Amino acid sequence: MSLLDLLQTVPAAFVAACLILGLMVGSFLNVVIHRLPKMMELGWRQQCAEFSSAGQADSVSPETASGELATHPPYNLIVPRSACPHCNHPISAWENIPIFSYLLLRGKCRGCGAAISPRYPIIEAISGLLCAYAAWHFGFGPAGAGALLLIWALLALTAIDFDTQLLPDDITLPLLWTGLLFNLSGVYTDISSAVLGAVFGYLALWLVYWGFKLATGKEGMGYGDFKLLAALGAWMGWQMLPLIILLSSLVGAVVGITLIVAFRHGRNIPIPFGPYLAGGGLIALFWGQTLTRGYLHLLSVS
Repeated sequence: MSLLDLLQTVPAAFVAACLILGLMVGSFLNVVIHRLPKMMELGWRQQCAEFSSAGQADSVSPETASGELATHPPYNLIVPRSACPHCNHPISAWENIPIFSYLLLRGKCRGCGAAISPRYPIIEAISGLLCAYAAWHFGFGPAGAGALLLIWALLALTAIDFDTQLLPDDITLPLLWTGLLFNLSGVYTDISSAVLGAVFGYLALWLVYWGFKLATGKEGMGYGDFKLLAALGAWMGWQMLPLIILLSSLVGAVVGITLIVAFRHGRNIPIPFGPYLAGGGLIALFWGQTLTRGYLHLLSVS
């Protein structure tokens, strides 16, 4: 029996494989979460330098300006090699084993003894557990594979938004198009519902944004939130949008009130909405149909 046959015919083997894969990808997601915002900032600085050099063409030659930009060392998701931010100790392969390395090192850098953030094993564990559950829930096939991609993207977006209040286009836009591609074959919904989900998802929060801005003169959310809800609509169809918005709003309200009351979080300090959209999207992915049928049943009974 080949490995592919084993994964198809033995559900436990497929769940175990997705658990291991989720742990490994979770380790890479930590790199994405840390580096992608820095890459965006570096790109903005380079663009500003280009505009500045273009505006000072008389005093700075284009060759000098481009040479200054080119001297910046490469920085992306691959290079430079991962290292301790405190002592620059290079992270070896055995120090990068998901969860196990953190426990073996007792949460400290082997080079300088500085504490390693517990977020790293937490992200790895969440990724592994969610991927295992997705494998059990959907089984071997396109729906299971798509669920893994969606989980990884939403995990990265959640952590990045918590840290920087940014939802990068580099993740939200490919996520939107990938959802439409999966639904060309009706994996989660029909393509018409997916397209309408993307359109209505974007417009729903866009209207809320402008209504709030016109009423208060302030911006209540960012454009990344529009794109994320559009992506979720592309994956699950327009029918799931009310449920996703309701769930994310409820969770966001509870967390926001808790932060204000228990932790004295300033009311004027913005709270990112992307993580709650992501949470609502995951709930809708796994239990959206069940929740919707239960709600409709209660309406019919009453």
